[in-house]
Amino acid sequence: MTATVVRARGLTKRYGTPFGDATAAVDGVDFALEENRIYGLLGRNGAGKTTLMQLMTGQLFPNEGELEVFGRTPAEHADVLRRLCFIAESQRYPEDFAPVHVLRAAPWFFENWDAEFAERLVADFRLPVKRRIKKLSRGQLSAVGVIVGLASRAPLTFFDEPYLGLDAVARHIFYDRLLEDYAAHPRTIVLSTHLIDEVANLLEHVILIDQGRILLDRDAEEVRGQATTVAGARTAVEQFVAGRTVIGREGLGGLASVTIDGRLDREERIRAAELGLELAPVSLQQLIVHLTGADLAGANEKEVAA
Repeated sequence: MTATVVRARGLTKRYGTPFGDATAAVDGVDFALEENRIYGLLGRNGAGKTTLMQLMTGQLFPNEGELEVFGRTPAEHADVLRRLCFIAESQRYPEDFAPVHVLRAAPWFFENWDAEFAERLVADFRLPVKRRIKKLSRGQLSAVGVIVGLASRAPLTFFDEPYLGLDAVARHIFYDRLLEDYAAHPRTIVLSTHLIDEVANLLEHVILIDQGRILLDRDAEEVRGQATTVAGARTAVEQFVAGRTVIGREGLGGLASVTIDGRLDREERIRAAELGLELAPVSLQQLIVHLTGADLAGANEKEVAA
């Protein structure tokens, strides 16, 4: 059986405000992370993603609920913390350090550290290891975090958007190296990102959080088939989508393209074919925009008169 590395029940974290009230960044959530899987922790800015990861890595204490990481509360338990790696978007290092100092210090914190793999990654990202941290570009600083996160081979590794400073080529190097090393050295990896379409094929499980609450906690393969775009003659499209939840609409003259939420069964697909309609899957990013409250049905309305 697959082991559970993280389990949360009713997990809540509130922050006070200058007005004396408290805002729940994480609001009574239940979830579990299994070993040796790649998770996508997705959501809008301020949804609670970073707070949730900080709770799991012992950087914050919850106000309510239960949280176990490797069977224990993460905060103040060295045997748990040494099995974790958390790479933040704004990862900080001493300014007088150079990347070479960061890489030399890493084995003190990560018992599975692979120095040879780190050297390979340095070459892949063309990182100037002897340049001082304060002289690095945003992309080079992001590369330092990515290298540490990958080469740590920590049993539970979190990437909180540390690769936003990387250009497209460097990001794809990151994705490729992550998959290669994950296949050879399985562990639990949590990716928090806005670049949903870029990482969609990496993810094995999706957790979607919005306003501190989990909206979706499902295998990625199930999520990928959850919505469909229907295209064809306007009359036939409207007939087919009647009574369904519409995510978005586009139209040109007598043609229309409508995106609907919900899976289609075999009979529905046959009916669509009989009506001369084309069906296409919806991207994970478009589905998540819909689920987090954006009014795509209105925002994506593009009607052009014939």
